[in-house]
Amino acid sequence: MSEEFGQDRPAEAGSGSGTDVLVERRGPVLVIQLNRPRVRNALTRAMAERLAAAFTELDARAELRLGVLTGTPPAFCSGMDLGAFARGERASLPGRGFGGLTEQPPSKPLIAAVEGAAVGGGFEMVLACDMVVAADDAVFGLPELRRGLVAAAGGLLRLPRAIAPAVAMEMALTGEPIDAQRAFALGLVNRVVAPGTALTAACELAEKIAAHADHAVLASKGVLARVRDGELADEYRSHRELLSGILDSPGARAGAREFVRERPGGPR
Repeated sequence: MSEEFGQDRPAEAGSGSGTDVLVERRGPVLVIQLNRPRVRNALTRAMAERLAAAFTELDARAELRLGVLTGTPPAFCSGMDLGAFARGERASLPGRGFGGLTEQPPSKPLIAAVEGAAVGGGFEMVLACDMVVAADDAVFGLPELRRGLVAAAGGLLRLPRAIAPAVAMEMALTGEPIDAQRAFALGLVNRVVAPGTALTAACELAEKIAAHADHAVLASKGVLARVRDGELADEYRSHRELLSGILDSPGARAGAREFVRERPGGPR
């Protein structure tokens, strides 16, 4: 039987009912679920704070061995809430990055379970995870250029580490998404499964890893992460300096406001 975590915590300011992020223990696995399906799990600042608390809990509790990050269908995550961004809010935390994850992932392994779209900041969160299980209907992309924005949460740093730089360049400069099978062929995705089963498959993968000695798993992830990420921390600092002016520009805010006005239902 799964054990609910975090139910005794008060909801953060601005998080509504406090259920925009659900955190649940399944044996040695902590499942962290984005839960704003009406807006394709677009992230707010309050959600980023709640996610950061969950990742901290994952690392702090000895009985937790791995984490699984997922989203309530129909999407994994559509990135930042552009309505909130247009009002001056960002879903990034100092030192931790977008969603409390992209600059400082947990030390324990984290698996992304992707159903539907993982785009923008949502894709950048996937890139910060250690493994990816994707439903066959999943799509991945960095569409920021189409909105007058730039992928500023580390996608431009992590993507060319994960796949051929020329392919990463094409994805970033066209904004066109790729499907799960293409992502698998490129090495972005570990397993492609039937729609509706990504979370179950990710938890099964996590259980296989959790069957091994904790110290060996942590040491192995630590070495592989250092090889993969290299001097990523230094690059993030340069990255922020280069892109901060773009995110703060009137054009970026105007593009976000235009997107909010044009989508079905209008501003929220």
